[in-house]
Amino acid sequence: MGPAREDITPGGPFPLIIVGGLSGAGKSTAIDVFEDLRFFVVDGLPASIVPKLTGLFMGQNQLHFRGLVIGMYFRDRNFPDSWLEAIEELKRLGLHPQIIYMEARTDILVRRYSSTRRPHPVAQLMAVDGEEGAENGPTSLDEAITLERERLYPLKKMADIVIDTSDYSVHDLRKMIQQKWTAVEEGTGRLHIQIISFGFKYGPPAEADLLFDLRFLPNPYFVESMRPMTGMDTAVADYVLGEDPGKTFLAKLSEFLEYLFPLYEAEGRYRVTIGIGCTGGRHRSVAVSEALSKSLKESHYVVSLEHRHVELG
Repeated sequence: MGPAREDITPGGPFPLIIVGGLSGAGKSTAIDVFEDLRFFVVDGLPASIVPKLTGLFMGQNQLHFRGLVIGMYFRDRNFPDSWLEAIEELKRLGLHPQIIYMEARTDILVRRYSSTRRPHPVAQLMAVDGEEGAENGPTSLDEAITLERERLYPLKKMADIVIDTSDYSVHDLRKMIQQKWTAVEEGTGRLHIQIISFGFKYGPPAEADLLFDLRFLPNPYFVESMRPMTGMDTAVADYVLGEDPGKTFLAKLSEFLEYLFPLYEAEGRYRVTIGIGCTGGRHRSVAVSEALSKSLKESHYVVSLEHRHVELG
């Protein structure tokens, strides 16, 4: 991995990462990735202990680790309020935690829990709270997931990275976590921009804050020589963006986002996720996403790029 670094987090001298999100969405996989990257990992601690643990860790010799990663403990009656309080306490101590939020579609989470036969944390907490809590709590796995999603929304808004794991294998998810963390790690502390190209035939990304439909652009799919290519190929990019309407659209989209992002930053936003869609997610959306990513990086934004359906379209 090379020598340990003391300046790899934009917001502070030593990386402090908190991994959380929906139960069953891949927190354990994310934690394993950071452990492989030579981070010190702690999972399963109540939120109230986290500021004290962090203080102790920061006071030790850190040369053997690149940073500290803490997995959120879900089985806490005060969750997620306890974590919101812990994050604010860390900030008062002068620390700048990076938050990674994992989520997935409800049908995917139901399937994962059904295969493991483990109880959902929200349903479990409601059950141990007695009859009164149980009456107001979820009566099915779907309801437990929906309730947890509602409870965790404030944490999702604070997150530096949001990853929807619905369509990823474990191998692909590990790769995606590394890519997205690298984008944040190499940033300058500005707003974090996530660009996701996708195909409408497979569904838009649930985590998108802004969504753009590119199905009005000329489609390389109908050019036989370009059909097996992707938007990362020069010929396809030139076909989509070399002349109008693609050329003007990209210029106006870039101008709009350059106007919009400072307003988000002034509001205190940490992250904005942009979904760029075409029919199959292989040609037009990929070409525009690649060009937009390059433009925003030239403006010194922290950008991560994901082509979600390029191999399916």
